[in-house]
Amino acid sequence: MWIAFAGAVTTQNVSDSEIRATSREASNMPELTAIVDSEVITAYATYVVIVVLKMMLMAPLTSYYRMKKKVFANLEDTKLAHPVEEPKFVRVDPDVERVRRCHQNDLENVVPFVLVGLLYSLTGPDAATAITYFRVFAASRLCHTVAYVLPLPQPSRALSWLTGLVVTCCMAYRVLLHNFRL
Repeated sequence: MWIAFAGAVTTQNVSDSEIRATSREASNMPELTAIVDSEVITAYATYVVIVVLKMMLMAPLTSYYRMKKKVFANLEDTKLAHPVEEPKFVRVDPDVERVRRCHQNDLENVVPFVLVGLLYSLTGPDAATAITYFRVFAASRLCHTVAYVLPLPQPSRALSWLTGLVVTCCMAYRVLLHNFRL
């Protein structure tokens, strides 16, 4: 192994396995290759892609509602629906706003899930527990979107939102427990 010390490069007789063993003992974390190849990371990646794609599809859904209702946020956008007519600038429609707020809610909940879920996955959690967290979060966000866009009567939307929030908080708690050995 090559070691740079005070500007000089020297060789030292230290094996890669000794370095990995020492760093693993120091961090008390599972080996990175074991984590990356784990069932937890695979499930995490799958459910993150599902919720991120769902979140991304909210923008075209908002555009669809804007075109359908002829409700535009910007004056120049009115030319898309009325190329010949005098532009009519309308900013607010209840259906468009409902879809837009659903998208905003996704941004507020999916981004923390992605970040906390990654940190949680790196702690080497029990696979069954982690996969359950990921599935419950994804299902809660799908239910939340259906409840918001249709709209379904309360408390369906509130319960689906709360379920996703609780999952994210549980994973964050487990990360803190792991890192602070509480």
